[in-house]
Amino acid sequence: MRIGVALLLVPLLLLAAVPVAAAEEAPATVSSLSAVLYEPTTGRVLFEKDADTKRPMASTTKLMTALVAAEALEPDALVTVPEAAVLVEGSAVGLRGGDVLSVRDLLAGLLLSSGNDAANTLALLTSGSLPAFAARMNGKAAELNMSRSVFVTPSGLDEGEHGSTARELALLGAAVLKQPLLSELCATKVATVHINGTAVSLKNHNRLLWLYEDAVGLKTGFTTKSGKCLVSAATRDGVTLVAATLNGGDYWNDHIALYDYGFSQLEAVTLPLSNLPPVTVCGGVAGVAELTAEAPRVVLPKGEVQRVKVTYELPPFVWAPLQAGDAVGTLRYTVDDRTIATVTLTAKAAVPARAAWTFNEKWKRQLGLLMHAILE
Repeated sequence: MRIGVALLLVPLLLLAAVPVAAAEEAPATVSSLSAVLYEPTTGRVLFEKDADTKRPMASTTKLMTALVAAEALEPDALVTVPEAAVLVEGSAVGLRGGDVLSVRDLLAGLLLSSGNDAANTLALLTSGSLPAFAARMNGKAAELNMSRSVFVTPSGLDEGEHGSTARELALLGAAVLKQPLLSELCATKVATVHINGTAVSLKNHNRLLWLYEDAVGLKTGFTTKSGKCLVSAATRDGVTLVAATLNGGDYWNDHIALYDYGFSQLEAVTLPLSNLPPVTVCGGVAGVAELTAEAPRVVLPKGEVQRVKVTYELPPFVWAPLQAGDAVGTLRYTVDDRTIATVTLTAKAAVPARAAWTFNEKWKRQLGLLMHAILE
């Protein structure tokens, strides 16, 4: 329950004192039929083109395959490739039935070499059959609010209603980035895996890792039906962006143009904690407690930091004893009544209770308990 609020306009001009380069113009043309540029921490879409049309997604599917399999299987576990897994067309790691390798190396084969054999192996190991694994993929899609996406194959080979939208694939890419192992593999240019104890070198199909300095993944795709597909991510100065394109022409340059535009629009900013107010303590050896909090780091449009306001939400007093780290209130940052961050205000140091309370303190405590019961 919010008991008291103090409002303060924070002078953030010092944070914006560094000159900002002129913003890029939004790309005038994007060759891909569908495209999205997405900032995951705020959910902000910076660019879109026919973003909600469902299209074939080819091997960008493997991001979902990796996500579902990584949540179900131990990465260091050694597994055996089922014979049925390798009976698949298209790109492959070169696995054979009976091969032994780790789940981590299977994921590398899936994400770097786009191995359809690795995709089927992970699906069968996770769920026992491809239809059962597809059901898990669709369940995960529902969790990620990918309501227009349908997953039929773990490899991305076209079958039935298999497909997604650029907007929803951006959501999928953002989810994969949250998984440390998958994020690491997607950003790896060349990896060494071991199949039956023999070292095999894999090269990432995602050329954007070589073409764009800030690129950190994620996955390419192509079938005759889908055309060129790409879900990628890039990070610069604390800002991470995800781009997704379907049925592309010059999709490498599409993504480069989208990132150049996106990074010109946004900046990562650490919000200040200046002038944190103390809170009154009743019944303690000290009458007030100093407060502390962890400064939040947020992504904002460039220049917006100067309009940030901070609200302290604090009770009129707290009762001793108070331990260091006890939550006391909330610090809320807003821009135009839109909350951009909240942090918990905690006691910086302990305030032990006094041996005896005064009559007024006892009366205040009883009144406080009564008011709390009424308001609850």
